[in-house]
Amino acid sequence: MPLLDKRVTSTPGLVLWLAVQVLLSASVLEADALATADADGLEVKTESGGGVRATAHPLFPAKPEVIQALLADYAHWPDLFEVRMRVAELNIRDGVATIDLRIDHPVMPGERRLVTESRVLPNGGLVTDLKGGDFKRYHRVWKLQPAGEGNHTRADFELIVELDSLAPDWLVAMVTRQELETHFRIVKQKALEHSKR
Repeated sequence: MPLLDKRVTSTPGLVLWLAVQVLLSASVLEADALATADADGLEVKTESGGGVRATAHPLFPAKPEVIQALLADYAHWPDLFEVRMRVAELNIRDGVATIDLRIDHPVMPGERRLVTESRVLPNGGLVTDLKGGDFKRYHRVWKLQPAGEGNHTRADFELIVELDSLAPDWLVAMVTRQELETHFRIVKQKALEHSKR
């Protein structure tokens, strides 16, 4: 942690340092990004018991099978996010994928570990739950259904996350919102690319 020196090792100093890092790394939101987030119905709120809950209803420009394939391509999950991460280990057994991710994020100085188990839902979608690592809670659900003439997908998305970190929940909520806006945009771009093949 080269940027983290003796001046910010106290809790208030660390929180301020984290806030500055996030603000420095965050891009300026443009009007179309805000409109996209509104169209996706993205809501991010802090939980009274700790952590953050996010819900959304994004519309993807491809059939559910395409979105399902993107979301269940565990080895390429890092490609769906702007945050730097890598798959350290991946095991799939009896329909359960255990993914060991390493995440390098400004809110969590140093590389953090997120180990999850993912299962495909019977009617389309994916559920992912925390198995280990540097998080207190992690639960993510994607439910997919055809929309329009069947060539689009309406998703119901929910994420509950709590970091094992000194970062305050309001800061995690702000960052989570920015990351999900980007995540949905990337999935939409990749869905368009796949449907043109």
